[in-house]
Amino acid sequence: MAHYIMCPRLHQRAVSVNLVFALPFPFEGSWQRKTLRLSLLALNPRVKQSCSLVPTTVTKKVKKHWKRNEDRSCTSCTPLTNDFSDIKHTTLSERAALKEAARCLKCADAPCQKSCPTQLDIKSFITSIANRNYYGAAKAIFSDNPLGLTCGMVCPTSDLCVGGCNLAAVEEGPINIGGLQQFATEVFKRMGLRQIVPPGVAPLKHPNKRIALLGGGPASLSCATFLGRLGYRDVTVYERRPYLGGLSSAEIPQYRLPVEVVNFEVDLVKDLGVRFELNRALSAQDLTVRGLLDGGVDAVFLGIGLPQPKVDRVFEGLTEEHGFYTSKSFLPQVADGSKPGLCGCKQSAKLPTLHGNVIVLGAGDTAFDCATSALRCGARKVFVVFRKGNNNIRAVPEEVELAREERCEFIPFMAPREVIVRTGRIAAMEFYRTEQDETGNWVEDQDQITRLKANYIISAFGSGLYDADSK
Repeated sequence: MAHYIMCPRLHQRAVSVNLVFALPFPFEGSWQRKTLRLSLLALNPRVKQSCSLVPTTVTKKVKKHWKRNEDRSCTSCTPLTNDFSDIKHTTLSERAALKEAARCLKCADAPCQKSCPTQLDIKSFITSIANRNYYGAAKAIFSDNPLGLTCGMVCPTSDLCVGGCNLAAVEEGPINIGGLQQFATEVFKRMGLRQIVPPGVAPLKHPNKRIALLGGGPASLSCATFLGRLGYRDVTVYERRPYLGGLSSAEIPQYRLPVEVVNFEVDLVKDLGVRFELNRALSAQDLTVRGLLDGGVDAVFLGIGLPQPKVDRVFEGLTEEHGFYTSKSFLPQVADGSKPGLCGCKQSAKLPTLHGNVIVLGAGDTAFDCATSALRCGARKVFVVFRKGNNNIRAVPEEVELAREERCEFIPFMAPREVIVRTGRIAAMEFYRTEQDETGNWVEDQDQITRLKANYIISAFGSGLYDADSK
């Protein structure tokens, strides 16, 4: 069918066109061309000639049946008690990982790699994922970072590799490097392969040197892995807890870092012949650096972290019986109750039981872990209170956004003043308003006092090494 539109200036007030076409059937007794004059508006979609009258109350009810994004009303919030399923936005399926890997520019002078503390060859493992070579991607990751799966799940990538991605300015945003790293290493985990000493490594002159590593956390596990790969055969890790993993096991919640991930990486270290001794601590009553060296150890690695919490003076005398926790006491209890198989002796451990209002003090990653964990322990409402403003939150944006999505309330510009205790239980807490003076220093305005009702308080003001027995 041939047709020609004869209207040279459609942008002017043309209301009709001539359509010339050959009809495929006899028209008025013969085959011939016919010209029909049609209205131009008739070619467009028809507009309804009558209105649809639907009451707003009906529309509100109907939309709930079709609504796909979450409702912002707190009355519709799903309870989070005992829900430790994965909540990370960075987790990718295979299809999503392939699509994300295809976006990578493979920059010659890759800024993402320069921003990575472990100097991962990021564009190399992303290229392997794009080629569906998942083993090759995982090999590149674990070669530089023995805790590649843990870092893929919890590493603050927005401040590191993702923060340097050249695609940050495009509409789709930077590459989800953490999600790609998690995907590749999880595929490798399912392969069930064991780690071996690289066959091409030159033998050491003294492979039987005795090396002791104090602490069974990420630092010691990484150090032990590299020592094993170099060929050292007498490497021992001492851990004060009855299980390994350190902070990864005891303080990062199950919904962010499952215990099976930590166990998988510990097993990779064991494949190299590294030995572990549990319930052994750096202490004057147990292990000391001088005692180890005098006992024949050739080298000692200290990887004990910062095990004691910083506690503000306003909390002196308060205990868990009053409703007061620190991050160092609360998060390990959450781990014991939520991570199955963490330790055989703790199979019957229960989660801390919270209720009512919970105040979490601090604005770091640990504070937001405490806030989201408190919701899973039964808290009705969680307030995250910190000294500075929202623009000064130290936690990575991913953590902050997850806490906001779970309805945690943020209260900035507050400093602890006093805890109100009634009949042996915390009832409320008072705060000074904080402000920044002309010199940039943060000061407390004692004329502005705010009181918040609370049933529990969790202090997450950081940690340090304060135990004199360990120094």
